[in-house]
Amino acid sequence: MSRIVRAALVQAAWTGDTESMIAKHEDHARAAAARGAQIIGFQEVFNAPYFCQVQDAEHYRWAEPVPDGPTVQRMQALAQETGMVVVVPVYEIDKPGFYYNTAAVIDADGTYLGKYRKHHIPQVEGFWEKFYFKPGNLGWPVFDTAVGRIGVYICYDRHFPEGWRALGLAGAELVYNPSATHRGLSSYLWRLEQPAAAVANEYFVAAINRVGQEEYGDNDFYGTSYFVDPRGQFVGEVASGKEEQLVVRDLDLGLIDEVRQQWAFYRDRRPDAYGPLTEQ
Repeated sequence: MSRIVRAALVQAAWTGDTESMIAKHEDHARAAAARGAQIIGFQEVFNAPYFCQVQDAEHYRWAEPVPDGPTVQRMQALAQETGMVVVVPVYEIDKPGFYYNTAAVIDADGTYLGKYRKHHIPQVEGFWEKFYFKPGNLGWPVFDTAVGRIGVYICYDRHFPEGWRALGLAGAELVYNPSATHRGLSSYLWRLEQPAAAVANEYFVAAINRVGQEEYGDNDFYGTSYFVDPRGQFVGEVASGKEEQLVVRDLDLGLIDEVRQQWAFYRDRRPDAYGPLTEQ
């Protein structure tokens, strides 16, 4: 049985300051709502530049509490105004010295439902994230929203199959993966891994990437954001590799049951055989 959810994502270029970046996303959200969108998600640390190209303590200034910080509270008002579920990735300070790469999930009436903290933190050239973030410690929550069961995985997480599977086992129907990834090897993996995860776990994935040049490091974020269905097929066109874009797509969540009946991956799992994997 069909169950259509109109979903949106935004790939955006950094404006140079937090206020204008948030205002830009509010404008995109209102435009999405005018097109009938019921849920929208933004890119990794959407209200700041991707400062992890460098290691500099001055960038701790971008962090704020979740949910009591100004950005999440402003997004709660936006959700209430537009009647959309909103996935809000920000740099979180929990207490002095405890920082996380986080995404808050806000329901369509403005209610804060909870947050996901990025588990897998890279520390390689151009992605010095361990300088800024502790590994996530809240598990892989799935949020019951006005449009269905929503999960979040963040950027580098996508290379690790375990979290994708944990979200599926918890009942996720749509997983948002906000990212900040620039040209190089990852541009090939970008169109490979997330469709593969959608197939393996039989749900929808919203893959969001930043776009354009930023002031920290030698980077060129390549956009190409998309929605992919449980069969691994892109839903509509992949977004531009150069330009900012609001993507709005109709997702038939009823397809999940159909696919899970055709390909019984959850039935045929062998958790009794997987124990040694966690010991290596």
